[in-house]
Amino acid sequence: MKTLFGLIFISVLLYSNELFKALPEVNIKNSEKIDLGKELFYDPILSKNKDISCFNCHHTYGADNKKFSIGDQGKEGMINTPSVFNLPFKKRYFWNGRSETLEKQLIDGPLFNPHEMANDKETIENRLKASQKYQELFKKAYDKTPSFKLMLDALVKFQETLISTNSKFDKYLKGELELSQKEKKGLSLFITYGCVSCHNGIIFGGNSFQKFGSVIQKDEAKGAWEDRYSVTKNEKDKMVFLVPSLRNIDKTAPYFHSGDIWDLKDAIKLMSYYNVGVVLDDKEIEEIEEFLKTLTGEIPKTLEKDQ
Repeated sequence: MKTLFGLIFISVLLYSNELFKALPEVNIKNSEKIDLGKELFYDPILSKNKDISCFNCHHTYGADNKKFSIGDQGKEGMINTPSVFNLPFKKRYFWNGRSETLEKQLIDGPLFNPHEMANDKETIENRLKASQKYQELFKKAYDKTPSFKLMLDALVKFQETLISTNSKFDKYLKGELELSQKEKKGLSLFITYGCVSCHNGIIFGGNSFQKFGSVIQKDEAKGAWEDRYSVTKNEKDKMVFLVPSLRNIDKTAPYFHSGDIWDLKDAIKLMSYYNVGVVLDDKEIEEIEEFLKTLTGEIPKTLEKDQ
């Protein structure tokens, strides 16, 4: 039996190099546009009352370590804020997947949402046009005067650089280092128990929709969240959400759309039970947690304030 398990363990580790890919290094193009997007990302000028910026809700590995983010005039959001790291590798955006592009994600979410920046297109554009700083930055980046459309383009180009490369797992995939035995065991459990069936691809998620409680039904207030049903109006999409990325997961608590779970071990325990149908023991939970910690990458250089 030990020999059989050993063979399975080795085959799983070998398979992992085919199953997963390391995040690529960021290839900086259009640096003037990226610089403009960065300036906008940190500037509260985009919010209705000029009191919050994009960074306010995305300051810790692209998230904000709050159950719900605080927006315009102290209004609380209605669903947990996903990280803005590694967005180019997502299939769709928001928990309900209502946006297909990064540009639409900005419009469908933070800029106009009354619980976030609560602003409008005309106000944003007029403010940028009235700013000497932005007149110069738009001229440098686009050789044009400020406009809402160009502002979206600059923010998208900046967001595309927020890739958290060089995690321990990436280096392992590239053959630069080895995982510890505990981390390898966690990876093996992650694959053999089927976690990888949803958390797959280069960012371990972000490319499929799944019901929260797909194996064992989890009681929650139906309609309390902006689930996939809120987009499709299809009954089967109730309590269905975009599978979140597991990149940097140990840095972006609290977890789930509800923001209810603060401990990664608890999140692993709950998901293995409700979405895989497996009851993990404490040792297995700890091993999977150790593996997930290897997915923490570097803070993108373009996010550094002094760049």
